[in-house]
Amino acid sequence: MLPLHKHKNVENTTGQVAILILEDGSVFKGKAIGKIGTTFGEICFNTGMTGYQEVFTDPSYYGQVVVMTSDHIGNYGASNEDVESDGIKINGLICKKFSDKFSRKQATSSLNDYLIDNNLIGICDVDTRQIVRHIRSKGAMNCAISSDVLDIDALKAQLAEVPSMQGLELSSKVTTDKSFFFGDESAKYKVAVLDLGVKTNILRCLTERDCYLKVFPSNTPYSEMKAWNPDGYMISNGPGDPSVMNAETNTIKEIVTHKENLFGICLGSQILAQAVGMKTFKMHHGHRGLNHPVQNLVTGKSEITTQNHGFAIDPDSVNDLVEITHKNLNDGTVEGIKLKGAPAFAVQYHPEANPGPHDSRYLFDEFINLLS
Repeated sequence: MLPLHKHKNVENTTGQVAILILEDGSVFKGKAIGKIGTTFGEICFNTGMTGYQEVFTDPSYYGQVVVMTSDHIGNYGASNEDVESDGIKINGLICKKFSDKFSRKQATSSLNDYLIDNNLIGICDVDTRQIVRHIRSKGAMNCAISSDVLDIDALKAQLAEVPSMQGLELSSKVTTDKSFFFGDESAKYKVAVLDLGVKTNILRCLTERDCYLKVFPSNTPYSEMKAWNPDGYMISNGPGDPSVMNAETNTIKEIVTHKENLFGICLGSQILAQAVGMKTFKMHHGHRGLNHPVQNLVTGKSEITTQNHGFAIDPDSVNDLVEITHKNLNDGTVEGIKLKGAPAFAVQYHPEANPGPHDSRYLFDEFINLLS
């Protein structure tokens, strides 16, 4: 497991020095934001121009340190309405210009106060363009941010002990402890949600379509979900390496074998692929942002999508059980699949898009059509 934040119980002192060190030895100096302390994780970058709080609270980012490429972070503060889980899930924040002042009446606090309240360590006043170009060239790697340990050699020694994201099972760190209900009990449809790190807006998108949900922990067997007698199954997004999630893969295999209605999102897409004999792989630097073009190969139309993933389906492992339905127009990676012999489909991106465009909300309607 990735080590979590180590912070001092003090607030950030304006202008305090912070250091970012990458696994390959690169060092960047800036100013501390959020809590004072030291944190580790896999560095990645998000190209979204808005929606930073939704990004920070997305469980799929668990174990990662996020570079926000938008120049200004914090300018519209933080709000209790802009969350996708019960709190911040990223391990650290890297940005260029950080604003402790905000100008949105809906905000309930400054972003810096929100980071402190959620024990999040970060760094600003660094050249994020240079950092992103470095990641795009060298690939994803672990990093450390520290505002209390400024000894570079000491930090490098600690960083060397941090495990790679490849091979890590992390859904169990963010899933619900026990099952719970979401929505109106009198709704037309019942959907069982396997929570691998589900975003709240996925649940909202289903309830808006007359679904009553029961959200189950990630280790729940098919038999227990089936006992609730749902009309369909949602396999959620989440963090970590799908290739080590054998129990979840076997659960999805049972759902598919019984020809149940199924819709998978992000990690759910990768698990579905594995359940029918396909493989997944770790990407060079992943897809994270709100502007990724995807083509629907069934309709021929294209959509702008929200994405957050560092693993993907191996296109060389596609077999006769699967039809590829969507592809990424930037790099050609698999973005959607459906099974030929069962009412099951999945997409690699985030159709609930919070934050992001609503181009892909139709996929929830397609799931409802399966249930009807």
